[in-house]
Amino acid sequence: MTQSPYSVVRLLPKAKPQVIRHGFPWVFSNELVLDRRTKGATAGSLVVLEDAERRPLGLGTINPASKIAVRMLDFDPDAVIDEAWFRTKIARALQHRDAIYSEPFYRLIHAEADGLPGVIIDRFGDVAVIQPNAAYAEAMLDMLVAALIDVTGVSTVIKNGTGRARSLEGLDEEMIVVHGEAPKGPVPVKMNNATYMADVMGGQKTGLFLDQRPNHAFAAGLAKGGRMLDVFSHVGGFSLAALAAGASSSLAVDGSEAALELARAGAEATGVADKFETRKGDAFDVLESLGEAGETFDVVVCDPPAFAPSKPTAEKGLRAYERVARLAAPLVKDGGYLVLCSCSHAADLKRFRDASARGIGRGGRRSQLVYTGQAGPDHPLLPQLAESGYLKALVFRL
Repeated sequence: MTQSPYSVVRLLPKAKPQVIRHGFPWVFSNELVLDRRTKGATAGSLVVLEDAERRPLGLGTINPASKIAVRMLDFDPDAVIDEAWFRTKIARALQHRDAIYSEPFYRLIHAEADGLPGVIIDRFGDVAVIQPNAAYAEAMLDMLVAALIDVTGVSTVIKNGTGRARSLEGLDEEMIVVHGEAPKGPVPVKMNNATYMADVMGGQKTGLFLDQRPNHAFAAGLAKGGRMLDVFSHVGGFSLAALAAGASSSLAVDGSEAALELARAGAEATGVADKFETRKGDAFDVLESLGEAGETFDVVVCDPPAFAPSKPTAEKGLRAYERVARLAAPLVKDGGYLVLCSCSHAADLKRFRDASARGIGRGGRRSQLVYTGQAGPDHPLLPQLAESGYLKALVFRL
């Protein structure tokens, strides 16, 4: 019998190995035997995970400094993690995206749900942006990039090594071009008959929020012939889709002038600049001032950043979502629609829905819930991992 080249780590007797066998991809530090050898393991190194009875559960990667101590990579303990392994994962993911999109603008790898824990890859035509948010992905980045280029043929690969997830893994922040040349300006991205401008080197996340695509489309259908208010608009996600679908006008509100500049460029590229207006300011202040002015709109959209990024912040975040709904509800015409979104995995769908309904009621309105949306199919859910289903979009008719 050939000896495994990998170190072995073991679950504590109190841990439940069946959840790993059923596909849960994480082992927390309080579930693992943390002896001196395990604590001294190199972050990102490969390990065979065993249950308390010394039965192998699969091959994972360890980071003793992280709350998520082991991330499962392969349920075959003898798997070889090399460039060919990465190619297989990426090719499988690409097959799915090719089946649902006619143009190469999508999330190609959605972390655990695509079998690459902690790895995000968004594709904007010939440009790919990688977020290696786990120690193993950082250590194996050369293999990952080579496999990505081989499978997709992209000419530019950008590493976006920023954000909270990397800090939790103990990784440094870094934004660099790892293959090809940086784009000269924002990258045009076509979705829902609109053209968006993605700042892949300096924008939020990878430059564009691709996850809202189906919710943009649904709201756009409601806005035909009407006025839209798009609050927390970023680069005009809901606005541009609505204008492309025939909305009479849209006002986009955001605290970032850089994002609004990209939104205006997108409106120009889409051919709807004459119907598009922007306002820089604090979203809550703008909502209050519009209410005081007696403004109303056919569709009001509020798509804020994550108010509840972790369990300790959940209650405070839910109060913020409720406040958004309370301020936005009076701005919706009778029979119009209010779109409320949350990207906080710590605020589950029921709690977010309840907070939104309370806010609408406190805003003096009655409502019907007519649509519940989630991230698009290029952001698949891993059924065993609730965190992979973070996005919620609720549409109320008031």
